[in-house]
Amino acid sequence: MPMRRPPVILVADDDDNDVLLLERAFKRAKVAGRFVVVRDGQEAIDYLSGTGRFGDRASYPWPALMLLDLKMPLLDGFDVLTWCREHPPARDLPIVVMSSSNQESDVERAMALGAAAYQVKSGDLQHLLAFARNLREKWLKRAKKETLRR
Repeated sequence: MPMRRPPVILVADDDDNDVLLLERAFKRAKVAGRFVVVRDGQEAIDYLSGTGRFGDRASYPWPALMLLDLKMPLLDGFDVLTWCREHPPARDLPIVVMSSSNQESDVERAMALGAAAYQVKSGDLQHLLAFARNLREKWLKRAKKETLRR
């Protein structure tokens, strides 16, 4: 029986500290997922479209979930959301926006563009642990079931 690899969690964020905190929280919450980090919106789109250095799907498998920062270089999170909704199969990818912005207009715009959820970034580890556990229950278990059905 082939060994199953943990689901890929695509993290699109240009802040190393935010990524490090997320990784710690996911590890402590025992979330079975492999982080693949991209640093800007263009890299996120390249990963999802399987172009450039992300052309090998064996090395860069389709993610079960994307955590998306809004404020990134080249293309921002809104640009990525817009691209995803126009390109199947990215249209069905659960995308959780993680942003330092708590402005209602940003939340509404992200949700209107198809984000599955919106989370204001927190540096508090307990808050991040709860967030990681929620993602595990809500999105990653669903992704595991869908993988088993294929």
